[in-house]
Amino acid sequence: MDLVKTGINLSKAIRNVGRLKEIVTVFARNGFDEFINLGILSKIPNFVLPRSDSNIKDEAAKIGDGGWSKIVGVRLRKCFEELGPTFIKFGQLLSSREDIFESAFIDEMKQLRDRVKEVSFAEVRGDVEQALGVSIDKIFKSIDERPIGTASIGIAYKAVLLDGTEVVLKVRRPNIKKIVQTDFSIMIFLASQLEKASAEIKYLGLARILRDFGVTLNGELNFQVEAVNCKKFRELLLKLDEKKTFYVPMIYEQYITERTIVMEFLKGVPFSDATRIKPYLPIIQEKLTHGLQIFILSILQEGFFHADLHGGNFFLLENEQIGIIDYGMMGHLGRKSRQNFLAILYALITFNFENLVYEFLDVSEFDQIPDIEKLIADVRESLTPYVGLTVQQTNYSELFQIIISTLSKHHLYLPRDWFIVFRALITLDGVGRSLNLDFDLFGMIESDIRNIIKEGFDKDVVMEEAIWSLRDIMPIMRVFPRHLKWFIKDFAKNKYALEIRQTGYQAELRSVSDALIFLAYCFIAGIFLAAGFLFIFSANAKTFHEVPNTAWLVWAIGIVVFIRGRITLRS
Repeated sequence: MDLVKTGINLSKAIRNVGRLKEIVTVFARNGFDEFINLGILSKIPNFVLPRSDSNIKDEAAKIGDGGWSKIVGVRLRKCFEELGPTFIKFGQLLSSREDIFESAFIDEMKQLRDRVKEVSFAEVRGDVEQALGVSIDKIFKSIDERPIGTASIGIAYKAVLLDGTEVVLKVRRPNIKKIVQTDFSIMIFLASQLEKASAEIKYLGLARILRDFGVTLNGELNFQVEAVNCKKFRELLLKLDEKKTFYVPMIYEQYITERTIVMEFLKGVPFSDATRIKPYLPIIQEKLTHGLQIFILSILQEGFFHADLHGGNFFLLENEQIGIIDYGMMGHLGRKSRQNFLAILYALITFNFENLVYEFLDVSEFDQIPDIEKLIADVRESLTPYVGLTVQQTNYSELFQIIISTLSKHHLYLPRDWFIVFRALITLDGVGRSLNLDFDLFGMIESDIRNIIKEGFDKDVVMEEAIWSLRDIMPIMRVFPRHLKWFIKDFAKNKYALEIRQTGYQAELRSVSDALIFLAYCFIAGIFLAAGFLFIFSANAKTFHEVPNTAWLVWAIGIVVFIRGRITLRS
C-alpha cells in the first residue's frame, strides 16, 4: 500500500466527512482555528468551525524565547491524544526529529510514547481467526488476555502453542489500516492548509515529514515485512556474529500474515528494567562491547541494521546471549550511501569541517543551495569546543545533535534513511549511558573505519567500480556523436545561425578548447591503463611474461586513445 499516493488521492476529495469534521474540530478547539483555511470546509453543510479561547501567536509572544515551540507542542500533544492511534504514532515520529524541532516541542511529543491504549485479546480474537483462517483453539493452547506490549499499530500477547512452546502473538489493531488511510489523507489536507496559513509552519516542512511518516507506516502495517526483516537480520548475524553474542527470535512462518506474526518468546531481562538488570551489568559490558562492533559493521559493510535499538528491545537471556526484538523499523543504506557515510564519519572524527559540509550537501535535501562559506563557518564554530578532545572524551550524541541543528538552521534536511542511521547510533550510545556502562561506541567506529576504507580500495572492488564506470561511459561515447549530428542537421535545416564575435582571444580560447578535448582523451586512456593493472593483480602476475593478454589488450586500447587525443591537440 502506497500511503503517500493514497493520501494525495483521497485528500483531493475527502471521503470521510465525519472524520474530517472531528479532526478539524479537535484542532480548532485546541487553538489551531486561526491556521485552518475554511476553503473546502465552508462547503460542508451545517459545519461551524469552533474557536479557541486563546490565540497561539499571542500566547507564544508572552512566553518569549522558545514560546512558539512550547505552546504548539502542548496543543498538538492534546490533539494527538484525543484523535487516537494514527496521530499518536505521528507524534512519536515527531519526537525523534531533533533535526527539525526545538527541544521544548520534542519534550511534549515524547510524552505520547506512553499514551497508547491497551486492547484485550477478546477484542482482537475475531481478527486473528480471520487472518489465520482457523480457530484459535487449533493453534494455541492458551493466550493471555492482557497484552505484554502495546504500540500504535500492533499489540503483543504471550501465548502457548499446542505443543507447549511459549510464543508471542503480535496482532494489528482492529480496523487500524482503514483508520490510518483515512487519517493520513486528512493529515495531508490539513498540512497543506496550515502551510498556506503560516510561514512558521511551512518552514517546519510538514509535507516532508508526512512523506517519512507514510514510509514508516507502510512497513509497520504489514507484519510480513517485519518477518522478512527478522529473517534477513538473523542471516546477517550468522555472517558477522561469530561469538553468537546476539540472538534473534525464531519466526513461525506458517502463522505469518499481513495482520499477525508469531515468534519465539524470549525469556530474559529487558535492558530498560534498571532494577533487575543491574546485577548483570558486568556480563552486559563484555557482551555489548563486542556486539556494538557487529552493529557498526552491519551499517558500514552491509548497509542493513536494526534502527530501533532502545533498552526495551534488548534482553539479557538465560544463556547470557543478548536477545533483540521488534523488526518493524530497519535501516537500509546502499553502497554509494555507505561510502558517503564513511566519509562523513571520517570527517567528523578528524574534524575536517569543509569535507564534512560537502559530504552533508551531497546527501541532504534542500530547496535552495545554502551559503557554503557561512555553513562551513557555522559548523566550525559549533564543533570548535570538541577539537582536541579524544574520542573517549567526546559526547557524540550531543555532537550529532549540534550538527543536525546547524544543518536545519540552513534549511538542510537529512533524508529518512540518513536520519535513521544517525538516530540509531545516538540511541545505542544512550543505552550504554542509561546503564552506566563504560564502552566507547565511536572509538570503535574510529578503529573500524580505517580498515573498512582500506577494504573499499581492494582491487576487486576498484575493478568492479572501473568496469561499471566504463560501462556508463561507452554508451555516451557511442550515442553522443550521433545525436550531435542530428542536432546540427536540424539546426541547418531550419536555417538557424549561431554567431559569436570576439576579438583578441582566439588563441587563448583555442588552447583551452584543445586542452579540454585532450584531457577527455587522457581520462578515457587512464581508465584502460588502470584496468590493465587490475587484470595483472587478478592474475597475480609477478614477472613480465605472466602478464595476461587481456592486460596487453586494454593497454593497447589506452595507448591508441591517448595517441588519438595527442593528434587532436593542436600546437
